Amino acid sequence: MPAPRSTLRRSLAAVTALPLLAVALTACGYGSEAKQDDTRANATVGGKKLSTDTVKIGYFPNLTHATALVGIQEGIIAKELGSTTVKPSTFSAGPSEIEALNAGSIDIGFIGPSPAINGFTKSKGKGLRIIGGSASGGVKLVVNPKKIKTLDDLKGKKIATPQLGNTQDVAFLNWISEKGWKVDANSGKGDVSVVRTDNKVTPDAYRSGSIDGAWVPEPTASKLVAQGAKELLDESTLWPDNKFVITNIIVSQKFLAEHKDVVEAVLRGTVATNAWINANPDKAKASANTALKELSGKELPAEILDPAWKSVQFIDDPLAATLDAEAEHAVKAGLLEQPDLTGIYDLKPLNTILKAAGKPEVADAGLGVK
Repeated sequence: MPAPRSTLRRSLAAVTALPLLAVALTACGYGSEAKQDDTRANATVGGKKLSTDTVKIGYFPNLTHATALVGIQEGIIAKELGSTTVKPSTFSAGPSEIEALNAGSIDIGFIGPSPAINGFTKSKGKGLRIIGGSASGGVKLVVNPKKIKTLDDLKGKKIATPQLGNTQDVAFLNWISEKGWKVDANSGKGDVSVVRTDNKVTPDAYRSGSIDGAWVPEPTASKLVAQGAKELLDESTLWPDNKFVITNIIVSQKFLAEHKDVVEAVLRGTVATNAWINANPDKAKASANTALKELSGKELPAEILDPAWKSVQFIDDPLAATLDAEAEHAVKAGLLEQPDLTGIYDLKPLNTILKAAGKPEVADAGLGVK
């Protein structure tokens, strides 16, 4: 995978993205959200009134979304919001979360780069903004060691990715291309068989022998390793500084325009959460696992949780250059027409918060609002 471009285009041809995902999975909790109340509550933080009494936040019950899991579980985000209430919703796929954001069922979301790119381009730049980072890494290629011993052995094998056009699918297709192998992106057929398999059923598919490995996020990768698979590649090793965006924080442009104070409070909460996670990794890991148990009914065993947690970095930087590179990979694979990503970022609120905390500001790679 090549490094992100050092100089990014400021003006790209504005086009509509092709659908990145074949099927939008039904989201847990989506459809039950109440219509946003037009009245303004007397919510306060530090004696100042906030502009709404509720903020609806969407995220996945995944370790790569631990900023949301821990921030809500520990009340760190709620502390910054005062009496403004957090109303959480969980999702199982990016398209469902984007749909909820567009419908006003959520205001702020934690999401991967591919659905964020798709949501922005399909709305012609009017639907969302990326306002911060959350996590980097946490994606691995794991394989059946009896069938695959080296990376070259992947040729002719069946490797799972979570969904057509999702972040890991694009990354794997790009890696295949860099190897000089050919695969039809849409069908998944070619020198490697790319099998789109929901993360929930990937362990069963591996156990049954219907796949030989998987390019997947945590904790799915560690679940497969617990079943006897071997880690063959950590995707972070393919990126400069071993960092690439896996989770962004997005907001609907309407909510940002009407409730900037609430957005800033949530961002203060996420920055504080990431700081707490990094200062207290064991406590944060346990907190995330408790949240997962409450959401899914069961916690992750230590043999899965521990290695999965170590592979994810929780950071405020959205790593904008890596998102732009991921968009280029999707274009190269034929899953995305050349997008105009100018304006996908608004990092001004985050940088104000980081500066006030004495932390370095983050860059938008030339793709911020003008």
